[in-house]
Parts: sequence; C-alpha cells; structure tokens
Amino acid sequence: MKKHEVTEFFTRLRAENPEPRSELEYSNPYTLLIAVVLSAQATDAGVNKATKALFRKADSPVKMLALGLEVVRDHIKTIGLYNNKAKNIMALSERLIIEHGGNVPDTLEELVKLPGVGRKTANVVLNVAFGQPTMAVDTHIFRVSNRTGLAHGKNPEEVEARLLKIVPPEFALNAHHWLILLGRYTCKARKPLCSRCPVRDLCGWKEKENNKKPA
Repeated sequence: MKKHEVTEFFTRLRAENPEPRSELEYSNPYTLLIAVVLSAQATDAGVNKATKALFRKADSPVKMLALGLEVVRDHIKTIGLYNNKAKNIMALSERLIIEHGGNVPDTLEELVKLPGVGRKTANVVLNVAFGQPTMAVDTHIFRVSNRTGLAHGKNPEEVEARLLKIVPPEFALNAHHWLILLGRYTCKARKPLCSRCPVRDLCGWKEKENNKKPA
C-alpha cells in the first residue's frame, strides 16, 4: 500500500471513530494489566463479566495477593485457561510489589519480564495506560494488515515493525485500536463484511470481489 493510501486508510477509520477506546473495563494501570492478561484467548466481554466483581475487591497488587489464589481462580473460572492465568496474576502481583513498589512499569522491557505478560499485552498497557504510540498486534491486526496489504508480515513481530514504520505520526496513538475494531467487527476471519468496509477500495485482498456491495 502506497504512502498516500495508508494516510487515507487511517483518515477514514478516524472519521468513523475519532476517539477509540479499549473495550476492556479497568480503573487503573494495574487492573488494565490484569484484564489484558486475562483476555488472551478470551473475549473482552467475557473478561469484563469475570473481572467486575474481582476488581471491586482487588484493584491493586496488595489487595489481589490478600484475596489468595483460590478466590482469584473462582472469580475468573469462566475464562479459558483460568488456572494458569490465576497463577500468573498472583505471581505478577508479587513481582510488582517486590520490584516496582506495587506500580505497573511503563517500559516494554520491564513489562515482558512479568509472569504471563508477552509483547502484545505489554504494548496494550503501554498504549492504553501510558499513552505511548505502540502497536499491539493481535490476531485481528495480523489478519487485517496482511489481508488488506497494509503491512505484510509472517509473524506479529514483523507486522508490528512494519506498522510502526508506515503509520503516520498523527494516527500512531490510536492506530492499533482502529485496526482491532476493523478486524473484530468488519474484516472478520471467516465472513468479512466487505460491503460495509470503509476502506474497501484501498484493500488489496482479491477475494473482496466475492463480497461486492449490493446493487
């Protein structure tokens, strides 16, 4: 995709949603971190349902550890991989207290050292909690970037590097939100809704011709 097309691509996404927000519910950097950790292989709606009561009781590492593993596990048992996630929550909470005074670090290097925190999770926290122009490449962004021709890559790291290089500075802060929402609700994996896509004419996906706009 050419430079002017990339600019037009994000101009249209911004026009549809000028101020995109994460669909995860949180109250501070710590609860956001926990929510993102829980969102792996789970829906945001499912995470929000599970964390509503949990975050009322524990919105800090100290409070989370005080609840204990069994209580935390019981709160999130509706989420996939809840056993491992509960253990990671307890372990990362302890690490935050010991190494960061109970605060969530604001660097990628420190975040990925925490149990259960990968590069994508770290980038979400840096972007949403700390306002850094990161690119958290999940399955939606990976699919949209490759399918449309916006940013090709064999793995999330390659797509992330390419997006960081081509996305104009004016769109950098919210770019990952727009791409996630496009992938989640329009450019779906199995049945993309090409007829209502705002960037359809900029998309390089050959199969879009099978999803023409109705007459």
